[in-house]
Amino acid sequence: MNKKVLVISTSMRQKGNSDQLADEFIKGAEDAGHTVGKITLYDKAIHFCKGCLACQNSTQGHCVFQDDADAIIKKMAEADVIAFATPIYYYEMCGQMKTLLDRMNPLYTSEYAFRDIYLLTTAAENDESAMDGAVKGMQGWIDCFEQARLAGVIRGVGISDAGTAKEHTALLQEVYTMGASIS
Repeated sequence: MNKKVLVISTSMRQKGNSDQLADEFIKGAEDAGHTVGKITLYDKAIHFCKGCLACQNSTQGHCVFQDDADAIIKKMAEADVIAFATPIYYYEMCGQMKTLLDRMNPLYTSEYAFRDIYLLTTAAENDESAMDGAVKGMQGWIDCFEQARLAGVIRGVGISDAGTAKEHTALLQEVYTMGASIS
């Protein structure tokens, strides 16, 4: 069954390590016959959520900020599968990803399509526990969506220099296989 897959690369570095994982996931999903879209946050303007909840108000129904988050919300709501790719900063997802997740409040009251969420991470740290904070944060966001689940996590460790994820062929194969296994 063809699924609509959305990959969101949250790094501010173009062609960075986590972005390389995103591209490999896309290759796997496309080779499996899925329709895939990609959003990169490096060129997006996304304001911090101010917690006013206008987006959930029956009269307002959308965020008070007019920025790039609105279009991302629509694409996320329509996707069957979402994969987030993030570098790990200080044992957590990058700030751009957290800001985006905070702005996804309008999805709570929507008829969102997504069921499976994937998390693709890279870190200079060699210990996979470096990703635990990001996984916990992602799971906390997913827990707010009763129909969604964390379907898979990639922990790309020991990737310190910009653009060197391409040298980690076993990791890239794991990411490709994860994308290709979407069912």
